[in-house]
Amino acid sequence: MKKIIVGYIVAIAILLVSIVLGISVGSVKVPISTLWNIGVDETATNILWNIRMPRVVLAGLVGAALAVAGAAFQGLLKNPLADPYTLGVSSGASVGAVMTLFFSISTPILGIFTLPTFSMIGALFAMFVVLGFAKLVDRTMKMETLILTGIIVSSFLSSVISLMIALTGEELRQIINWLMGSVSMRGWPYVKMIWPFITFGTILLWLNRRELNAMLFGEERAKYLGVNVKRSKWMLLLGGSMLTGSAVAVSGTIGFVGLVVPHITRLLFGTDHRHLIPLSFINGASLLILCDLIARTVIAPTELPIGVITSFIGAPVFAYIFFRQRRMKGA
Repeated sequence: MKKIIVGYIVAIAILLVSIVLGISVGSVKVPISTLWNIGVDETATNILWNIRMPRVVLAGLVGAALAVAGAAFQGLLKNPLADPYTLGVSSGASVGAVMTLFFSISTPILGIFTLPTFSMIGALFAMFVVLGFAKLVDRTMKMETLILTGIIVSSFLSSVISLMIALTGEELRQIINWLMGSVSMRGWPYVKMIWPFITFGTILLWLNRRELNAMLFGEERAKYLGVNVKRSKWMLLLGGSMLTGSAVAVSGTIGFVGLVVPHITRLLFGTDHRHLIPLSFINGASLLILCDLIARTVIAPTELPIGVITSFIGAPVFAYIFFRQRRMKGA
């Protein structure tokens, strides 16, 4: 328990440092004292509250959402390589979001929540297609089958996105900028757009934390322990898709956050989802805030897509986990 408490303290400290760096470092240096000296320097105050702060908050929310979704998918499928990106869920969310932009879909009932809602529906649809196809190929749904199925579904959905881009006109720039993966120039409206989905999705997964723990021992054992497996699966899939869809709706496809963060958190602090979910939330937020900071400063004033930075980190980790899994099976 002492290890877990230290883990929370360190994670929160890293998050606070990440936020401070994110709002103060950039092409224009903004002193952290601007936070409480509002109005002393109007330019610095404007940069901090209207540009940097919403960007940092949005990056934190997106990173937290992807990390928690990854933790849920890995626990549900008992597979350390499962995450929204490798399972094709992010691609499904991307199709939902691009279709919303392409057809200029706007519903009076949903209002500003139209984009994340359609993105979430796309994520959920892709998740069911991947799981359904994988079960047809191999009823045991081995790790390799799930990954290959995710790749197949992602490739098909990418072609759908490419088709819409080829057919688009005025929306082309908006879609291309969105697909590159970024949290720049989004502002507070985008934060308002996704926070209800991320809050509800995280709470939904948190409420099923004990069910996730039980399902680590297999579905039959979970049923014996009193878990309604079918209902829990639906709740976990819905929560994970809600988090993925809302994150992708505002930032585009950002890979490997949902793979790296929960996997490393699990290695350090164990598989208990009572702690894995909140620690993944905090660490995911920290990682994406720092990745965004690197993306906008490493070759300033030009900005890199944030997905480039996460892929540089995530691809080697993915290769290591895959290699480790294969060696353990061959041993």
